[in-house]
Amino acid sequence: MEIFSWLNDQLLKMEWLSDLVKLLVQRVFQLPIEERLGGSIHFFIYDTIKIFILMTVLIFFISYIQSYFPPERTKKLLGGIKGIKGNILGALLGTITPFCSCSSIPIFIGFTSAGLPLGVTFSFLISSPMVDLASFLLLTSFFGVKIAAIYVIVGLILAVIGGTLIDKLNLGNQVESFVTSGHSNIDGQIEELTYKDRINYSVEQVKSIYKKVWYAILIGVGIGALIHNWIPQSVIETVIGENNPFAVLIATLVGIPIYADIFGTLPIAEALFGKGVEIGTILSFMMAVTALSLPSLIMLSKVVKPKLLATFIAICALGIIIIGYTFNSLDFLFS
Repeated sequence: MEIFSWLNDQLLKMEWLSDLVKLLVQRVFQLPIEERLGGSIHFFIYDTIKIFILMTVLIFFISYIQSYFPPERTKKLLGGIKGIKGNILGALLGTITPFCSCSSIPIFIGFTSAGLPLGVTFSFLISSPMVDLASFLLLTSFFGVKIAAIYVIVGLILAVIGGTLIDKLNLGNQVESFVTSGHSNIDGQIEELTYKDRINYSVEQVKSIYKKVWYAILIGVGIGALIHNWIPQSVIETVIGENNPFAVLIATLVGIPIYADIFGTLPIAEALFGKGVEIGTILSFMMAVTALSLPSLIMLSKVVKPKLLATFIAICALGIIIIGYTFNSLDFLFS
């Protein structure tokens, strides 16, 4: 256990990096980190470097795994499985795919065009930006294994239930005709990649995702530093503290307009956690950002009709709110 604790502290939490940044702030900037300005600079530099290191390693590793699951193979895995088993498999496959909702939607279109069950594709669409190995390891580095595991489990449950409900509502006619009538090349022969091909693919994925999210990470860390060091505890408690019965609703609504993935969301969640915000409220905020970001909903509106889009939003939002209030009621387990 001591070895595991040391590995967690040094590899995931990167306490060595925190100590180095502390020395930098105190000796180079001549600022005590106990004060607002010094603490903000420490938070920003430490979290930014930490997230970019973890992001590089995790994206490369997960992209390498993902190279074994091209759309053709994924269709073969999902094509013959229907019902709850298909939803579970769709949700699980979402854990090894892109890191933001806007990246997941083109794959969702491909799966739908290929004739996969609508419920299965929506289970994939919900889980893909919200839950993956990266989110688990990142959350572990910030909050510990217990909270990380809870986030992944409830995210998968939401994806399975959401996809199942959409399947039961028989909304197949609510997909735009150009998607369902298009000829997909997803049935093509699976190309076997060499070790070098997989390495190159993983490197390109790292570069591609860096280009998409670097600014969101900097904004997220900046907001986190602001919350952590400049916004008074009393303000946080009034707006989304445990005494506000609408805290989960507020966190969910605030999260939806924000476009970020798990990497950009974590610094804000970390700062809120440090201010004593309940875990359910934080989970709701993170899930709303990753699953229901406004840009991704705009993209999705181009391929599904209003009724299906509204159903998707309602199911996800209701599920996120229920999860938030449920875990707030069990907050004593995580304190």
